[in-house]
Amino acid sequence: MNTTSVWRATAPSAGFPMLQEELTTDIVIVGGGITGVSLALNLAEQGIGVVLLEAHDCGFGSTGNSTGNLYETLSRGIHPIVERWGKDVAHAVTTARRQAVDQIEERVRKYNITCGFWRCPLHRYATSAGGKDSVQQEYEGSLTAGLSVRLEDKLPHPFPAPHGRVLVLDNQAQFHPQTYVRELAQQAANQGCRIFENSMVLEVDADQRVVRTANGKVTAREIVLATHSPKGVHLVQTEMVVNREYGLAKRITKDTYPAGIFWSSGLERLSVRTLDVEDATYLICVGEEHKTGQQDTRTSIDRLETAASEYLGMKEIDYRWSAQNYSAADGLPYIGRDATDCFIATGFETDGLTYGTLAASLIADQIAGRDNVFAPLVKASRFEPVKGVKGIVEENISVMKSFIKDYITDREAIPLSQLTPGKAAIVKFESESLAAYRDAEGTLFAVSPVCTHMKCKVHWNAVEKSWDCPCHGSRFAPDGAVIEGPATEPLRRHVLPGH
Repeated sequence: MNTTSVWRATAPSAGFPMLQEELTTDIVIVGGGITGVSLALNLAEQGIGVVLLEAHDCGFGSTGNSTGNLYETLSRGIHPIVERWGKDVAHAVTTARRQAVDQIEERVRKYNITCGFWRCPLHRYATSAGGKDSVQQEYEGSLTAGLSVRLEDKLPHPFPAPHGRVLVLDNQAQFHPQTYVRELAQQAANQGCRIFENSMVLEVDADQRVVRTANGKVTAREIVLATHSPKGVHLVQTEMVVNREYGLAKRITKDTYPAGIFWSSGLERLSVRTLDVEDATYLICVGEEHKTGQQDTRTSIDRLETAASEYLGMKEIDYRWSAQNYSAADGLPYIGRDATDCFIATGFETDGLTYGTLAASLIADQIAGRDNVFAPLVKASRFEPVKGVKGIVEENISVMKSFIKDYITDREAIPLSQLTPGKAAIVKFESESLAAYRDAEGTLFAVSPVCTHMKCKVHWNAVEKSWDCPCHGSRFAPDGAVIEGPATEPLRRHVLPGH
């Protein structure tokens, strides 16, 4: 199955070189998504020396696999923030996020970025009777948080009739995230930032202020880990839930569906929007979230396709993809300097396009020594055992279950001889357990099943052909190479004679 997102398939390429030298700079940024690239431009505009290292190409990760929606509220609702943190914090969150969306709009205009940015309404509604209460709660929470929301009786054609009323939040936005980030990266490069793609960071030495890749290294005054989950071992990783969510896109006749952001709650939690790019219009549907490495991925995407077909009439899908998100235990992201003395930005849940832009401004302010009123609320070194205890306990129970399942009860392994082309499994070879995949041509890839981050055991992702860690979200290619997550070292490769 091709898992290229509609965003990556319809965006221009960037084409930055690979790092093959030793450099010294003021700031080194690890990660070329919206957080890292926005920060690079922020700093370059101020004349600060910046080197940005991206493991693949700019926008490769969550940015290029997102919804392309920008909004001042939160996808899971602002009501939980009101309940947990109170009115003032909720208002601070929506205000800071509104300013981040405004900044994106200003940059689109300033640099003439052709990413289809436009303002639109956001709709939240119930697709079953069980979702009505959550819509009402969110309406009340939105008013408390200072959002200008209203209730309507119906959705625009051809959406099915909702259960109960529809919450509408005007003046939100949409754009093409992959195009925006790539063009923003070019602007940063034009202003002096040195950007290197295909330059995976293999080591972060916070004490010496050095990051190393396979072919080079960068020494800097400050290190920023803008990699969604920070590279290496960080306390916040024990406090976050790691999820994957799936996306579908189908080419449709223009104006078949209304433009805007449409979020449903009920039996299915779906995010729906349209995309106009060149001469094509696509209907996009995102949903079916589950913990990374803890559910069959093919089942998840099949369920999403079924829901999209029944609810939206989506058949003959053109693009399928997924993305990873990290949820903070207390509902707020972690942004700023943490105990490793690096800057991090993580815990964005599924709200990363706006939070990433916000994080870039906040970190730029901290590097420059400027006050930022939002910084104390999201400081990366915080620990709120009361506000975050439920999330922390749930996530650590989840991690412990994975340990028990894989180490105590142990997953059943099959003999290597039973592994057929196109399949992957934990196999036994000479009394050793290995994570093995045999591709369609019969070539065998055998690696250690133990994640190099914190020693959990990986699980096979059949849709994206990767080994995924259920504990902290590291993902590895069949040959063991790191795809994403906090791990920096690949899974150990095994060469099996005669295979």
